[in-house]
Amino acid sequence: MLLRLPLLLFPCFLWVFQGCAVQQPATLAAEPRTVSGAEISYLALGDSYTIGEGVGPAERWPVQLAALARRQGIALQAPDIIARTGWTTAELQAAISAANNQRTYGLVSLLIGVNNQFRGQSGVLYRQQFRDLLHTAVRFAGGRPGRVFVLSIPDWGQAPFARRSGVEPSIVGAEIDHFNAVAQDECHQAGIAYIDITPLTRAAAGDAAQFARDGLHYSGPQTQRWAALALPVVRGLLP
Repeated sequence: MLLRLPLLLFPCFLWVFQGCAVQQPATLAAEPRTVSGAEISYLALGDSYTIGEGVGPAERWPVQLAALARRQGIALQAPDIIARTGWTTAELQAAISAANNQRTYGLVSLLIGVNNQFRGQSGVLYRQQFRDLLHTAVRFAGGRPGRVFVLSIPDWGQAPFARRSGVEPSIVGAEIDHFNAVAQDECHQAGIAYIDITPLTRAAAGDAAQFARDGLHYSGPQTQRWAALALPVVRGLLP
């Protein structure tokens, strides 16, 4: 079942998911830093959840992950980021091509798909394009699937903005589950770690502190939970 929004609500949702995209850089390199040969480079690929729509740079989940890792003695560099609010799988792949980043990274993450679901695209199309992105992520990781991990899509149907706008949470949730099942299956086939953060986003329902000011994206405390959940997996992927 695909979500169909009332026509009067659709422009408002489109602005929240996509309208801020022009204000966000497509590619963010971490600030210049002094690094040693032992440090591990990190690339984060995604959409608004990775770029941290509505929060400061330090609260983006990949940035928080790197900070948590370093506090535990894992020499993970602050991430380079290729992400923008509103991107689908196809738009992320096109942006990666346009960026022409030829680096090889010690760790690569991917979180993508909410805009495919929001726009009513099929799971079949998502599977094809998500598989291509996994191949791209592995290429960035120097051909090592064991240096790539994927985060599941958050359930935005539990966000305050969605509830205020008359969206049926159960419909959104069912569609998110379908897309996540596709991503998890593709990760399993490719030998790539898959981390399910969706329950954390569902548990955030009713707690305004877990959401950004727009009531749709997530706050630093919530994205820190994603980073904390990912940390043990990342520790296992790295030497």
